[in-house]
Formats: sequence, C-alpha cells, structure tokens
Amino acid sequence: MKYKGYTGIVELDDESGTLFGRVIGLRDVITFQGESVAEIVQAFHDSVDDYLEFCAQRGESPEKPYSGQFVLRIDPLLHRELASAAEAQDVSLNSLVESALRKTFLTPAQDVTPKTPRATTTKLAPGSGTKTVPARKSTSKTPKTLRSNKTRKQ
Repeated sequence: MKYKGYTGIVELDDESGTLFGRVIGLRDVITFQGESVAEIVQAFHDSVDDYLEFCAQRGESPEKPYSGQFVLRIDPLLHRELASAAEAQDVSLNSLVESALRKTFLTPAQDVTPKTPRATTTKLAPGSGTKTVPARKSTSKTPKTLRSNKTRKQ
C-alpha cells in the first residue's frame, strides 16, 4: 500500500485473524492493524497522518525519500570491467549498473527509466583542447519510499 509517499506492508496473524502492518523504509517503526481490508487501509492512513502531525508538532521535518544516490565500494578489478563494459555499450557507468539492478529487482512493468548516455568528449579545433559534454539527467519518475528517523507516539 502507498499513501503520501510512504509504503506499508500487511501480514495476517493466523491465530488471531488480525491484519497487522508496518511502514517500510523508515529507521523507526510505524505500525498499524485492523480486522478487515478497509480497516487496515484506514489504519495505515491514520498512522502516516499521525506521524506527519507528530513531526510538525515537534518542529521537525519528516525524513525525505531516498535520493537515488548511494556509495558503493567494489573491487577495483570489477570497477575496471564495469567501466569498460559501459564504454563499449556507449552508456554511463551509472546507467550500466542501474540497468543491471533493474533487471534483478524490478519487474518489466516497473522499469520505465530510459538509459542515460555517458558523458562524451568532443574534439574541438586543433590547439583548442577538448570539451566534455555531461550526460543528460533522466526525467522519468520511479516510485520512491520515504524514510524517517522520527518515532511515532503509540
């Protein structure tokens, strides 16, 4: 389930017959529960609204969605091979890695981001050096999950 940029997941407690859920992608825990689908959806919405209200009362901003950037440390040999493969395919290293991750973690219906060409170097007139043309930024929108470090009062 999604609401106001937050994602909730729901499970069934077989013993009690109760649906219970939690908001994922947060450092702190926001939970909700209900007896029916309608109740669990409303409880999810209420919990997110309570969290946002709690942050506002404390004068704190709710945590922002993932930025789309993270640091990855890999073996230098693998880095070289990836960079060579990206150059051979005429794509940026980021696009090559993103494509591999998309194939692994997203379904074809979710994968709507076009490839971003790598930065290119253009030769200018003799003696005038070179000019680097940066790769375009993608303008497609993909689902994002918000994260938070605020604790909701229970």
